[in-house]
Amino acid sequence: MPAAKVTSKGQVTIPKEVRQALGVEPGDRVNFVLRPDGAVELVARTGSLLDLAGALGERRLGVTVEDMDAAISELVVQRLGRGE
Repeated sequence: MPAAKVTSKGQVTIPKEVRQALGVEPGDRVNFVLRPDGAVELVARTGSLLDLAGALGERRLGVTVEDMDAAISELVVQRLGRGE
């Protein structure tokens, strides 16, 4: 069973075999999950937000500023009774 020592600053070096199993590399982040039974789970966060780019498919833009301006103008004209 891999083990590590806690330094005076509360730091721990993750043993090599654990880093390899998690796929953790320098610069990656890890989360510590405190479970109800008192155990602590180490979860690797090896990706970044940029890795999610394109995950939802093609980017679709909503209403443009021009569309909003046109809709507002149309509503104003209707409400003022100058639509003709």
